[in-house]
Amino acid sequence: MHDIRLIRENPAAFDAALSRRGLNGMSSGLLALDEARRAKILAAETAQADQNRASKEVGAAKARGDDAEFERLRALVAEKKAEIATLTTEADAEDAKLRDALMRIPNLPLAAVPDGADEDDNVEIHRWGTPRDFNFAPKEHFDIAGVKPGMDFETAAKLSGSRFVVLRGAVIRVHRALSQFMLDTHITEHGLTETWTPVLVKEEAMYGTNQLPKFAEDSYQTTNGWWLVPTSEVTLTNTVAGDIIDETALPIRMTAHTQCFRSEAGSAGKDTSGMLRQHQFEKVEMVTICAPDTALDEQERMRRCAEAILEKLGIPYRTIVLCTGDMGFGAQRTFDLEAWLPGQNRYREISSVSTCGQFQARRMNARYRPAGGKPEFVATLNGSGLAVGRCLIAVLENGQQADGSVDLPAVLHPYLGGKTRIAADGILV
Repeated sequence: MHDIRLIRENPAAFDAALSRRGLNGMSSGLLALDEARRAKILAAETAQADQNRASKEVGAAKARGDDAEFERLRALVAEKKAEIATLTTEADAEDAKLRDALMRIPNLPLAAVPDGADEDDNVEIHRWGTPRDFNFAPKEHFDIAGVKPGMDFETAAKLSGSRFVVLRGAVIRVHRALSQFMLDTHITEHGLTETWTPVLVKEEAMYGTNQLPKFAEDSYQTTNGWWLVPTSEVTLTNTVAGDIIDETALPIRMTAHTQCFRSEAGSAGKDTSGMLRQHQFEKVEMVTICAPDTALDEQERMRRCAEAILEKLGIPYRTIVLCTGDMGFGAQRTFDLEAWLPGQNRYREISSVSTCGQFQARRMNARYRPAGGKPEFVATLNGSGLAVGRCLIAVLENGQQADGSVDLPAVLHPYLGGKTRIAADGILV
């Protein structure tokens, strides 16, 4: 969320930054709401001063026996009390309007973020690995012979509808091995603290990490008001909501493996085959809470944590910086990692690593206390480390063989009891 004081001080800079996201002239409406709110607050404060003054004079009128003045002042006190209540209610309503408006406006992009309208304007900044030269036409993950017995979309559709999958046998063992490998790497090599969190959260948690109010249709809500998390970014980041953290405790670096739930609103017709885009999936998430002046270094660090997973798995990938038109709502800057999928003959997103600056912290009122200073808002970052299902797709497609078997990355062998491949009949051998 944005600081209305900063907008008030420099509306032109605010508008210029948002114009890079295709939003123009946003400050005028916000400042009008702010002015209405401040006018109600001032009127309430003036009425309060009048009431206080009249209250003091009531006693004096009573003491000198001036009954007429006493009654007039007593009526004035009651009138001002009612006026204050009305003005306070109106000020609260104006404040709620302003807060809601601020909640719906995306974060300001950093100056280094490239301008652009959509994904075609993203900029590649790094590439690792060389896509394998197949001597046969590589298949998509769901068409590989050894994968088919363990990837059941028909049963999932019977149970839940489209964009779900039932995994069995060798495939689910590889899926589980991937999540364990990711967690172990982040914990032992990258210094992240493993955290287990609920997947059902209160509404304020979704507001805190900017899923609400603007993107309600992208998530699922239960009948009693809980929300299913679209990512554990929601829970990990909100662990510091309302807190004042000592500066010496920063940075806080966390990782969690959770189920995630997304309605995929607006994705009709996109990636309808296979398990690339699902309503329910698993992800190993990374979240960092830090001082604002260290956030950009932390983003580079988090990016390398995600890239390291792909490199250990031997999956070719590229890293891009998203342009202003493709960047997420809460991000100041985002790096996307795209894994090479030979079945599609293209790179596909497998991780996004974003720095949000103090945008989410203002929504959550999450602060830290610098040595000898007043509390300030922390900075928050989040990144996939990685999306487990998409990583499974990359492993299966890159490891596929002409006979329908799949060779598995060496780093997964210890997690599979020494097994090294999925045979063409779907058995782990």
